Amino acid sequence: MAEPLIDLRHVFKIYNEGEENEVRALDGVSLRVERGEYAAIVGASGSGKSTLMNILGCLDQPTYGDYLLDGARVSALADRKLARIRSRHIGFIFQGFNLLAGLTAMENVELPLVYQGVRFDRRRDMAEEALARVGLESRMKHKPAQMSGGQQQRVAIARAIAAKPPIIMADEPTGNLDSQTGAHVIEILGALNREGATILLITHDDGLAQVARRRLRVVDGRVVRDEAEGEAVKS
Repeated sequence: MAEPLIDLRHVFKIYNEGEENEVRALDGVSLRVERGEYAAIVGASGSGKSTLMNILGCLDQPTYGDYLLDGARVSALADRKLARIRSRHIGFIFQGFNLLAGLTAMENVELPLVYQGVRFDRRRDMAEEALARVGLESRMKHKPAQMSGGQQQRVAIARAIAAKPPIIMADEPTGNLDSQTGAHVIEILGALNREGATILLITHDDGLAQVARRRLRVVDGRVVRDEAEGEAVKS
């Protein structure tokens, strides 16, 4: 049986451990995600879903437990190695776009490729392809202030997919957009998934989560329901 792409094993994230104000942001979470899945991680503010995203995205490390990403144990790696793993495996889309105001759309998309050491001509081709993919062929030289919110989010998607990572993590990707533009963003994510990308959608919105084939509800740092399986799960 093939290894899952994501394998989280009894993971805890504890702040102020042993003190009166101890917080278990994650409380023994176990989770497997197969290649090509489209899963939504759903929860209210303070539920632990953002902490879970940070662990899955190699932005943070668990206090206890193991995390295997594509078969490699990443739960105890140093920051530099985690950064290398992120750049190879994960594309991030955030609610706030996180574009650099002084750079054009093309330059924003190229920036992560620069850090990956991709040579100039190759990264230019990759950025152009990604921007064309999200329908921004005519906006490549525009800066964020010259674009609408929806166009900025599409630049952020292009940045996330330019290197063709196997995992796309979308954190409230429609939160700052009107309904029509948000629907377009969700269409793009669906198309990426149909082409083989594994999509993790992090949201508080139960309605938005319905676009995913699998929905994992997080409450008080635990995954309490996996709706793809149709039954409550213990974590």
